[in-house]
Amino acid sequence: VSHTWFWNLIQNDFKTGNIDLEGCMRLLEKMQINFDEDHLKHIFKKTIDKYTGDIISVDEFRAIYRALVHRPEFEELFKAYSTDGQILPEGQLLKFLIKEQFQTEADETTALEIIMKYEPIDEVRKKRQMSFEGFIRYMNSDECSIFKSQHRTVYQDMNQPLCDYFISSSHNTYLIADQLMGPSHLWGYTSALLKGCRCLEIDCWDGNNNEPIVYHGHTLTSKIPFRSVIHVIDKYAFMSSAYPLVLSLENHCSPKQQEVMADCLKTILGDKLLSTPIGGEVDMTRLPSPEALKFKVLVKNKKVGTLEQSLMRMDDEYHGETEEMSESDAHSDDDDTDDTLPLRRSRSPAKRRGDRRSSPPPQKKTKVRKSKIALALSDLVVYTKSQKFVSFEHSLQHQQCYENNSIGESQARKLVKTSAKEFISHTTRFITRIYPKGTRMSSSNYNPQEFWNVGCQMVALNFQTPGPQMELQDGKFLDNGGCGYVLKPVFLRDRNTTFTPRNVGGYSKPMSLSIRLISGHQLPPSSMSKSNKADPLVQIEIYGVPEDQTRKKSTVIKSNALCPKWNETFSFNIQVPELAMIRFCVEDEVSLVNNEFLGQYTLPVMSLNTGYRNIPLMSKDGIKLESASLFAHVWYY
Repeated sequence: VSHTWFWNLIQNDFKTGNIDLEGCMRLLEKMQINFDEDHLKHIFKKTIDKYTGDIISVDEFRAIYRALVHRPEFEELFKAYSTDGQILPEGQLLKFLIKEQFQTEADETTALEIIMKYEPIDEVRKKRQMSFEGFIRYMNSDECSIFKSQHRTVYQDMNQPLCDYFISSSHNTYLIADQLMGPSHLWGYTSALLKGCRCLEIDCWDGNNNEPIVYHGHTLTSKIPFRSVIHVIDKYAFMSSAYPLVLSLENHCSPKQQEVMADCLKTILGDKLLSTPIGGEVDMTRLPSPEALKFKVLVKNKKVGTLEQSLMRMDDEYHGETEEMSESDAHSDDDDTDDTLPLRRSRSPAKRRGDRRSSPPPQKKTKVRKSKIALALSDLVVYTKSQKFVSFEHSLQHQQCYENNSIGESQARKLVKTSAKEFISHTTRFITRIYPKGTRMSSSNYNPQEFWNVGCQMVALNFQTPGPQMELQDGKFLDNGGCGYVLKPVFLRDRNTTFTPRNVGGYSKPMSLSIRLISGHQLPPSSMSKSNKADPLVQIEIYGVPEDQTRKKSTVIKSNALCPKWNETFSFNIQVPELAMIRFCVEDEVSLVNNEFLGQYTLPVMSLNTGYRNIPLMSKDGIKLESASLFAHVWYY
């Protein structure tokens, strides 16, 4: 049966005789087979008859197809359940699902749906059976991915207060390179929004012609108009997620240009902009939920006075009014001091005498500067009021639930070490944003895990900088449908919790995890290789509370990136699986001291699927490598 099916698929292409490499690629694309060109060229060269030059016959094409698609590790599984080695009846497929994939709730319908979806051969499908061709397509599908299908959609309770979620957050969103010289670019905002980011940072400064601009102050990064940024946000805000988007304004503008900002936000975002409490109620004892704020844009900025005063003003026209805040209030976002500090020594700011930030920073506590905030902008702040962080004790006594703190990574790291319990108690009540220290000139990132461990909601990273930190961020927010909000574990939401990352106590739900790394397929060849070779090894890393942090390494398979076989089992005991992330990183062993990155995949431990699973791989830049994957068996209890 499969012969006829195969011949029908390809006969048109062979009508005019044999085909060359180009034709071979076109045919595989038509058959929807993912291939890596280097690997295909290698197989093609090995297959062609040395007498016929660069063209192949039908039989040779079949051999190439089999070498690429018919993986022996799939065949072994198929034959174990097939009655005759050719066909998998519906009942046998069901057995496979229950026994091997641990899909205990699977029934006849489940099996039939899989056959209908993946079996390419009509007469086999009509008999409710599956051929090896169908089985391969199923094993390579998203359904057999290591990432749980149920977690690909929003499945968590979205009706808890905002502070109960981890929120995907970006730092200096406008940069697409480094902090000093790199271009500021609208693409920074577009790509972050398309990735499901829900908290963007906008660094605003006075521009010419009364038009505020966005760039990294006192540096040579290029400038973009604030208005353009808001237009991009208006267009892309809810493309990847329906849940609320927070604009974290790092505001260096004069009151006059703050009014222009307020006007831009109102006119461009229109109804999307949240400027009054939802439902008109001023019950501010509890933050609203992501569900209640769907399709809304929230402004995070300093605010003057109370919400009631803002609401009363909404009825009047009050252009041009400003209110003075003492600098100790105004510097609520430590960002604007911390972030631009190291650059003050450069000579260029001296030319801009009008800019108060270019003068050397005043000595702390000697004189209180006043900064003016336009009421028009202040009044747009409802649930996300920036409030300077003094201490956990001070917050507990004075802070309102709609007031948020931003804490720089260095200070936050000290607090994690010295007062983890108080830190967690703080994040059960207040949204806390962590941002990279200003000395990270090259936009490098810190490890977000240590701040998720204490419940920080907005752990802001430089989205433009690839690496393990950003891979953790991407992996964490694959969860819950990629909507940018992930519900925190109960022990980080309960105000009376005694959990700390170093003392998990009764909050531990130990998981015994076993991963058999079986093989790889079409891994990217080494950059040193002239053909399709690499010496791949796989590192499996667990990130989580300190005692769960670990890394295990496979052996190196020499000179095989097409189909390396490991068959090695790795066991992990994880104390707090709800916070744990697992990262599979494939590297090429260049020398004993140097490995080259080939691809990786990171996901939450709680999103692991059991059974035989394919592990997709991402490039350095977070782009899916279409043809590359690992194959593993996952089991835990």
